[in-house]
Amino acid sequence: MANNVKRIWAEGRAVVNGWLAIPSGFSAEVIAQCGFDSVTVDLQHGVQDYHSMVACFQAMGAHPVTPMVRVPWNEPGIIGKVLDAGAYGVICPMINTQEQAAAFVSACKYPPAGTRSNGPIRMVAYGQPSTYQQTANEETLCIPMIETREAVANLEAILDTPGIAGVYIGPSDLGFSHGLVPKLDREEPEMLAIFERVIAACAARGLKAGIHTGGPAYAVRAIGMGFRLVTIANDSGLMAMAARNAVTAVRNDSPLARD
Repeated sequence: MANNVKRIWAEGRAVVNGWLAIPSGFSAEVIAQCGFDSVTVDLQHGVQDYHSMVACFQAMGAHPVTPMVRVPWNEPGIIGKVLDAGAYGVICPMINTQEQAAAFVSACKYPPAGTRSNGPIRMVAYGQPSTYQQTANEETLCIPMIETREAVANLEAILDTPGIAGVYIGPSDLGFSHGLVPKLDREEPEMLAIFERVIAACAARGLKAGIHTGGPAYAVRAIGMGFRLVTIANDSGLMAMAARNAVTAVRNDSPLARD
């Protein structure tokens, strides 16, 4: 078991991450062929459930992408299940304190580093000898989300939690918690200042900062800022953008297609 995201980071490069909201193995297979380094199944705000997540993992298995999951909450039962199913990284929402970050890491790691129960159903031939448990603690990425005022206030304490690989900014909720319109690609000076603080604090600790973006232009900008994990929208958003662009192009170029 080797985590390709860790290899990319070790080489000093940025990870380009896909995001699956659609509960379909077929759409996961399509996304996995598009050149992403990793692909995250969204169990929090997507339409995914556990069974569709497994189908997405199975569909992506033939392609060189690292499967990750955003869990719906900081709850050890679902965290253990997504890892058992094959997630190499777990993004956890609404981590606001060091105590919550420590509980998240504990749920991700086998003893003695944590409290994860043994039973990696898809990661080994069940009941057969395996080296999975020997490497899982090192290879599994624990990535708390920073998306509230409280999390920003406790940023350094969260980053000092042993076992986390970095943090992932949720720009929509982060802006919302600061009284701003919830959206992805932020331009407000106070938000950009928070981004800079997160990036600098991660870099000082050898950790990586990630962020969700609304499209490729902001993803490129985010990498330039210092983010080392960038997500480009999600599958449903990319489909909608491509469809709108196609329809707009036809209407613009053909008078007969206009209202």
